[in-house]
Amino acid sequence: MKPWYLYLVRCNDGTLYTGISNDVQRRLSAHLSGRGARYLRGRGPLLLARKVRVGSRNDALKVERRVKRMRRDKKEKLIQGKIRLKDISKKDVRR
Repeated sequence: MKPWYLYLVRCNDGTLYTGISNDVQRRLSAHLSGRGARYLRGRGPLLLARKVRVGSRNDALKVERRVKRMRRDKKEKLIQGKIRLKDISKKDVRR
């Protein structure tokens, strides 16, 4: 069974997109060709900012939900490696 990853993509307009996949390169190629998430269409060029191995699909879904609710400054720290996924607390997440 392939491990699942959380990935963050930096868009040309400065926004960050968070997703999960067990094949990040294939998924990024889909995003770049316009076949991926609708949010990313027209926001290129796209840059893979970070990918983090999270384990199972279920774990990836939980982590994705948590990261999508994080404040932008915390996402930037996650990209830079200044914080780890397991160190994210409830105060880092918007309600």
